[in-house]
Amino acid sequence: MPLPRWLGRFNVRVTNRILGPIVMYVPGYGRVVHVGRRTGRIHRTPVMLFRRGDEGVFALTYGPRTEWVRNVLAAGACRFESARLSVDLDRPELVHDPSRRFVPWPMRLVLRVLGASDFLVMHVVAEAPRR
Repeated sequence: MPLPRWLGRFNVRVTNRILGPIVMYVPGYGRVVHVGRRTGRIHRTPVMLFRRGDEGVFALTYGPRTEWVRNVLAAGACRFESARLSVDLDRPELVHDPSRRFVPWPMRLVLRVLGASDFLVMHVVAEAPRR
């Protein structure tokens, strides 16, 4: 079972606003930039991106029904931004994988403890350094 939804709501309202600017500088972390499917507003959500060749993988620690995941699925694309890199992604696919093979083995252990086995796998369209 992924992390509880109440914790996700707390993170959206409190933690993400505090840590959002900081995560840009932590290796592997950044923000997924996505468009609200109802409002059309641009949102930025702190996440961790794992690269697998021409794929980008997001571990869904709160499960596949979070707002940002639903927005990305509806739009069919998003952008990942870190302090050093901007990555455009498309063709989102939800994958349930109890073996957690999409992420490095140390992260598999963390995700097992969290009970997370869902991933959003996307195709990397373009990658560019940020200035």
